[in-house]
Amino acid sequence: MSGHYTAAQTHNRRARKESDKEPQNEAVELGAIKFLPVIPHPEKILCAGINYRSHAAETGRELPKQPSMFARFADTLVGHGGEMIRPNVSDNFDFEGELACVIGRPGRHIKPERALDHVAGYTCFVDGSVRDFQKFSVTSGKNFPGTGPLGPWLVTTDEIPDPSRLTLMTRLNGNEVQHATTDQLIYSIPQIVAFCSDFTALSPGDVIATGTPEGVGHSRKPPLWMKAGDTLEVEITGIGILRAHIIDERTP
Repeated sequence: MSGHYTAAQTHNRRARKESDKEPQNEAVELGAIKFLPVIPHPEKILCAGINYRSHAAETGRELPKQPSMFARFADTLVGHGGEMIRPNVSDNFDFEGELACVIGRPGRHIKPERALDHVAGYTCFVDGSVRDFQKFSVTSGKNFPGTGPLGPWLVTTDEIPDPSRLTLMTRLNGNEVQHATTDQLIYSIPQIVAFCSDFTALSPGDVIATGTPEGVGHSRKPPLWMKAGDTLEVEITGIGILRAHIIDERTP
């Protein structure tokens, strides 16, 4: 029977050949993608304030004796390429470029030496701040909707085994306004993760922002505020560029 096949056998052989072919991956241009925040609905967004010595100096603040943490709401988050909303109640809209880590393994009372075992990966973050509100209340100044870009993607810890060896740059309309290395953090990522796990249970998907270096707008003379039409970028080596476009809040 060699060389002779029934119709069914011929069909089956053809089907097997088709199934043996590698799947064809269609290339998709990044510009055609609408990015969501890396973690669209995290249970917790915990942010470190005053965690670079240079930022403490420019704001006239003392170095914190422990990590100074505050919380953000999930509706403040914006995806890469999205719109940061300048609220209509203030024009004191400021930028803070930051490195953020995302928790991958739950934990409570984590030891600093084991903290990175609980991290899934790293991404870029903008802690958009409404300074005149923040002056009286950190919670209000940090929680206007659409003020916290997060992305563009998550880079896992196998790609970044040491998060203290990264360089962070923030650009407003193409002009560099912040530049620092993450070894300048007052409290390292392991120390921050351990501290947070002492006051709350950490869950997969929780986002922890590690603080911003010097160069923020409100410390400049005159102040440099973001306005509609501006483009803000945060670039971190090993991760990429997070970009956001500033718009004014649309009144209902």
